[in-house]
Amino acid sequence: MTVSSGPESQTTFMDLALKEAELAAHRGEVPVGAVLVRDGEILASDGNRTLELNDPTAHAEVLVIRAAGTLLQSQRLADCDLYVTLEPCPMCAAAISFARIRRLYYGAGDEKGGAVDHGTRFFRQPTCHHAPEVYSGFGETRAAALLKSFFQSRR
Repeated sequence: MTVSSGPESQTTFMDLALKEAELAAHRGEVPVGAVLVRDGEILASDGNRTLELNDPTAHAEVLVIRAAGTLLQSQRLADCDLYVTLEPCPMCAAAISFARIRRLYYGAGDEKGGAVDHGTRFFRQPTCHHAPEVYSGFGETRAAALLKSFFQSRR
């Protein structure tokens, strides 16, 4: 799938990530979705699958990075942009750095588990080899509402 570039494309890609988050919620997973894009073309999209795969590393971000790496036959995704509905955790931030993702767009901040603008602030550490350009707040209201609704239904 290809989407035109420009400011409206960030919203469109985040809309697709939000759809993946909704699908994850329907599977009983924490509703986080991600889309990996290169030159306006979607390379991979997925939502969390930690329960389904019995894999604590099966976060949406890791899944799309793995899929795109396989598709492109490269561990480096330097010309790719990642759209994710929730601020990445430390594990995902490290994967983003190691993959050399160009830009990260995320929806809702995560004060407890986030590692980009909260917590460890992974990309600001002197040991971080690559930091993407980071843009937050895309689809934030919808992403936060989806997460809040999911966790309220579990209580």
